Amino acid sequence: MNSESPSKFIALVGGSGAGKSWLSDQLAQELGGQMSALSLDDFYRDRSHLKPAERARLNFDHPEAIDWPLFASVLRDLRDGRTASVPRYSFTSHTRLAEQRQISPRPFIVVEGLWLLWPPQIRELFDLCAFLDCSESLRWERRWTRDLHERGRSADSIREQFWNVVAPMHERFVRVQKPWADLVLEQPMSRAGLGELVATIRALRAGPGRASSSTVFSRTTLPPVAALQSL
Repeated sequence: MNSESPSKFIALVGGSGAGKSWLSDQLAQELGGQMSALSLDDFYRDRSHLKPAERARLNFDHPEAIDWPLFASVLRDLRDGRTASVPRYSFTSHTRLAEQRQISPRPFIVVEGLWLLWPPQIRELFDLCAFLDCSESLRWERRWTRDLHERGRSADSIREQFWNVVAPMHERFVRVQKPWADLVLEQPMSRAGLGELVATIRALRAGPGRASSSTVFSRTTLPPVAALQSL
């Protein structure tokens, strides 16, 4: 990460239902106008050229579903102090919406997503990487509630997708990012834990380099060799 950037970049990584969006919202309340939020979900590839039935057969739980060049371009614009245009994505139609939103550089840019640490060229853009470690049972419960009430999906489709696609893809591409994280945050998170995370994030502005997490959270450093060998 460029230490001369006007912004510090924080990655929140974890499986579907791990609490990434919730944590981003909590950080926004704590950091207020000092923070801009970004979600990897907005960078799914546009599938409008495919018929709905073809879109339904795609694997959206694989990192290749993301438009990584566009995502990297937005991060670099923000890193360089420029306002960036961010796409918007519809999970109902699996297409990119026509309207975009503008995001301006602020002292802290919090980004949440499933695979933020997977591409090395993306991982290196972050000043602090946090992995949300959440049990499968809790992730399943949250995913069920969200897809049923917010995305209008049937109970059978939610169950089939989670256990046949989401769960195995989590093991292959999400969980294996844990060793690359600076912080491992056990879920659900306590208010005390949130306060410690906020303090760690604020400390990023105190000096150059990646934040040290040794006094607050567990830190892991070994690369997920098994994941690399599986490709």
